[in-house]
Amino acid sequence: MNLATLLRRAAADHAERVALRLDDVEIDYADLAHRAARFAGHLRATGIGEGDRVAVLAPNCLEYLIAILGTWQAGAVGVPLNYMFPDAPLRHAVTDSGARLVVTPPGDVERLEKALDGTAPEVLTTGGDGSFAAAVSGADPLDGVVPRLDGDDALLMYTSGSTGVPKGVRQTHRNIAAQVDGAIEVYELTGDDHVLNCMPMFHVGGLQLASLPILMRGGQITFMPRWDVVRWLELVEQLRPTYGGLISTMMIDVGNRTVENPVVLDSFRVCMFGGSRTPSAAIERLEAGTGILGTEIYGQTEQSGLVVTYGPDETRRPDSMGRPLSQIVRTRLVPVDGSADLEPGDPGVGELWVRGDAVTPGYWGIDASEKFPVSEDGTGWFRTGDLMSRDADGYLYYVDRIDDMIVSGGENVFPQMVEEHLAGHPDLAEVAVIGTAHERWVEQVTAVVVPRTAITVEELHRWCAEHPDLQGMHRPRRIEIVDALPRTGSGKLNRPDLRRMFP
Repeated sequence: MNLATLLRRAAADHAERVALRLDDVEIDYADLAHRAARFAGHLRATGIGEGDRVAVLAPNCLEYLIAILGTWQAGAVGVPLNYMFPDAPLRHAVTDSGARLVVTPPGDVERLEKALDGTAPEVLTTGGDGSFAAAVSGADPLDGVVPRLDGDDALLMYTSGSTGVPKGVRQTHRNIAAQVDGAIEVYELTGDDHVLNCMPMFHVGGLQLASLPILMRGGQITFMPRWDVVRWLELVEQLRPTYGGLISTMMIDVGNRTVENPVVLDSFRVCMFGGSRTPSAAIERLEAGTGILGTEIYGQTEQSGLVVTYGPDETRRPDSMGRPLSQIVRTRLVPVDGSADLEPGDPGVGELWVRGDAVTPGYWGIDASEKFPVSEDGTGWFRTGDLMSRDADGYLYYVDRIDDMIVSGGENVFPQMVEEHLAGHPDLAEVAVIGTAHERWVEQVTAVVVPRTAITVEELHRWCAEHPDLQGMHRPRRIEIVDALPRTGSGKLNRPDLRRMFP
């Protein structure tokens, strides 16, 4: 079923409720459905229909969801482009997807044309005086929804490309519907929920996890177009949202901002955090500064978003991400040495493999059969590349990415385990650990840190030398102090860039 059918049904049920808000502008459900239908009418009138791709290159804005919903209603495929992409990956994503139209702010048209060497597809600009508004107001609304089947593509979402060329992840109507249903069920979302959405819409956290479940239930979405920790704190106190999420970097910003000047933020039923593993010290700092008990999440673009988390009343287990959403995925932990799968409670670490309704059928135009192995019984799986352990109750504990593991002196060292301990230093705001060359050990543990207050490399070395969990090969042999860590467009730590900075 076309997702637009479900969203139009929700709009009909909650016609007069506020659906979207940005600053002082509000759009109710009836208006949202009407604008989306007019955009769908524009697409069909200009020859865009079933299976054609329509891209959005923009920060969070009111036009974003109107464009996506209208694209689906017209039977086309949405392409949320990473707004932080440099020219090369942006050019690749637009040309690889074959997008026939791009919605973007007027200030980005020149950038887009430059990246595409003047061969950009049709462009509609956002804003009250933009050509998107003109196209919507001038089109006849499409009557009804163009049929699409569960297995048809709804979105192409491109990976960050930090380890190579960005890959277009196919997400079907069924993938996204399953993800949305999973979020609604696990977080018990209702029409009374109000999300403060500061996560980017080109990311599964901003679109599939924060926005679409709320729309399906008739709740409110307040957008933040860009991250600003001071503005976020103001909006939480003013609007008292019940639902929200923070990329780990954002969570660290909030904790650092409030730890010495606490505020009471008690409106959240669920405030998710994730995007990368978050050190316990940062989680504790958020709670101390705001009172928020964060809800950990794990997911990937290839899994359409959320697949591991906690329920609202579930007690968080130290270092655990929670349990898989068994209604939408099945999981395996497969040891890298090829031995038998790990059962719940087995010691050891394995790569997480998943299958199920939320899992992509594959990449756009790429044969990546090594990522989609088939077991002896004919069952297809997706290899996440993430190493985890699991306790007897099925709770998962993130260890590291397979390709981030450091081998120092023949010993396996997981960077994020070192980061967990080093982040406990009271004078450090952020920590990242990579492997760098060493003449004897082949690789050494190297820590790159952002200080909260003045501190020297020598002081950090002395602190590490005395820490019981940072001994032997786990102790950072090299420490670098920086003003900021490199990030991908979705806010995750960019380890490849970090390795280039510190070879």
